[in-house]
Amino acid sequence: MPTMRSPLFKPRPLSGWVLAALLATPSVQALDLVKTWELARAHDPQMQVVAATRSSVQAFEAQAQALWRPVLMGSATVGAMSADTSTTGAQFSMGGTGGFATSANAATSTRWSLQAKQPLYSPERQAQQAQLNTAASVAELRADLAQQQFMLLTAQRYFNLLLAERQEQVLKNQYAAVSRSLTEAKDRFALGDLPVTDTHEAAARAEGLKAQLLAAVSEVQMARSVLTDSTRLAADVLKPLSPKGDAAVTAVPPLAQVLEQVREANTGVRLQKAQQDVARQELRKHERSGGVTLDLVASAGRDRLSGDGDFGPSTNTQKQQMVGLSLNVPLYTGGWRSAKLQEAVDAQTRAAAEVDLAVQQAQQQARSVWLALETGPARLAALKASWQASTARLEATRLGRQVGDRTTLALLQAENDAAQAELAWLRAQTELLLTRLQLDALTGSMSVQSLQALNAQLAP
Repeated sequence: MPTMRSPLFKPRPLSGWVLAALLATPSVQALDLVKTWELARAHDPQMQVVAATRSSVQAFEAQAQALWRPVLMGSATVGAMSADTSTTGAQFSMGGTGGFATSANAATSTRWSLQAKQPLYSPERQAQQAQLNTAASVAELRADLAQQQFMLLTAQRYFNLLLAERQEQVLKNQYAAVSRSLTEAKDRFALGDLPVTDTHEAAARAEGLKAQLLAAVSEVQMARSVLTDSTRLAADVLKPLSPKGDAAVTAVPPLAQVLEQVREANTGVRLQKAQQDVARQELRKHERSGGVTLDLVASAGRDRLSGDGDFGPSTNTQKQQMVGLSLNVPLYTGGWRSAKLQEAVDAQTRAAAEVDLAVQQAQQQARSVWLALETGPARLAALKASWQASTARLEATRLGRQVGDRTTLALLQAENDAAQAELAWLRAQTELLLTRLQLDALTGSMSVQSLQALNAQLAP
């Protein structure tokens, strides 16, 4: 039967690249989450930042060890100088008194010395050593925190691509269904079986879906390019796994246990505690007794002056050797030490408050994540039931539409509801898996094993 074309709606073709993206079915292989993480860890620049942060740990530890080692200093000078000496009233060992004078003009002066110092006691140095050891711990914790955050980011990128692809596919299916409805509405309108409003409704829904599909294609390309940049994999081989339909999140510990783990093991909280320890050691450095030092010192040196003087050639040589103890006690520093002490007291108070704030924020996040995990399975079951009910309603509406009991608008709405219910169910699955990963990060137990446990809940 020939089909009459309504002048009220002329479908516009999709652009070439969009049509190619919609119709193409590239040959891709499944890429699991653990493999994605391994590739991202090897290639993403953010992991290079983590590695550089971690490498500074050894430098801090080496500085801390060097503080109590002997220090050896050497110096040497050479130059031109003149010297005149005059002594009167001197007594000589051979008897008698008198005086003498020496003179050296255009003389050459040479001097060298060696000094060795072994610190024996220094509260300031002890505090500095403790600060350097803590700084090494801080660098390690910063690297751990950055790696955990990047692990979470990689999982989010992975699931973002999965959701974008699934949304594109659902919109493709919905667009194809609406296009069929539009064709049917046109044909039945031409036969006088349907009012023209059905054609308008189907045309409007088709145009709206086409706009959504264009946006979905762009979103897929963007999500794929982000993952490609991180893993260095070609875009045409990226195919993330989907959550299993019966995937179950591992058992969640009691809330009290989770909050205690957050207080003791959360990486961000531990980092703030380490910084509080640095502030505490800074306070020790500037206490009244902090500037007292006792060192074992040894030195050796030689001064030589030679040249022509008023009384003929002249040479003067001096040698010094010394071994002993050196005690230094600051008596007055112009108020500098007391001002630094007050600054350290304020810094310690601020650091203590920052620790409490970090604990509070981490526990609030953990409580929110824990509640989401507790209600997650029931929410998934409800969304799955909603999707199944929406699918059954769509089939019934489609059948009713064929026999004339349902309108085109009702069919279009049923198709939209079924598509949105499917997307909501998939999105909730990925959110629940990511939430379990977030709980591991908040309790300080996130590792590759966490990704492996999550990966076990995925399938092609």
